[in-house]
Amino acid sequence: MRVLVINGSPRKKGNVATMLHAVSDNMGDADVHWINVNDLSIRPCMGCMKCRETGICVLPEDDGHCMAKEIKDCDALIIGTPVYWGNMSGQMKLMFDRIVPAMMGESKLGIPIALHKGKKAVIVSTCTTIWPFNWIARQTSNANHAMKEILKYSGFKVIGKLVLPGTKNKSGIPQRIIKKARRLALKLYK
Repeated sequence: MRVLVINGSPRKKGNVATMLHAVSDNMGDADVHWINVNDLSIRPCMGCMKCRETGICVLPEDDGHCMAKEIKDCDALIIGTPVYWGNMSGQMKLMFDRIVPAMMGESKLGIPIALHKGKKAVIVSTCTTIWPFNWIARQTSNANHAMKEILKYSGFKVIGKLVLPGTKNKSGIPQRIIKKARRLALKLYK
């Protein structure tokens, strides 16, 4: 089993990375590939829509093309991001914008075609806003919804989420989240 972990946080040892590791480090003998999106060089999507016809982005080769291949080759996906203005980090959004042809196809009528049916995914998010205001102000729920929509239209089945609000005043990850991460790893591996 090949598992792709995508860290949308600029902090390689921060809360998002720790939570991603809490899932991926419990994947047994899975082949785990880790990507930090802030290390990638990806040009922004131009909105030319040519990828809808060809299935390949027409921009010059960059890390967006590499990420498209990584997504195609994975059996499961673990993605995580800090919440920025009620959404995923900008670099994570930039990456997803560029790999649309690797995530979903399109019929002649313009109907989306999921390219990853049967694959599982886990969503991880952190937010400085404290509970319950992270939900009331739709910070965490909007970010999770955006990632879930991308995965859903791509055919991934989201089997669970790890959410940590109030990170500004916390150090470390609570045990309850680490335990849930281990349970999600088992569900991904099945």
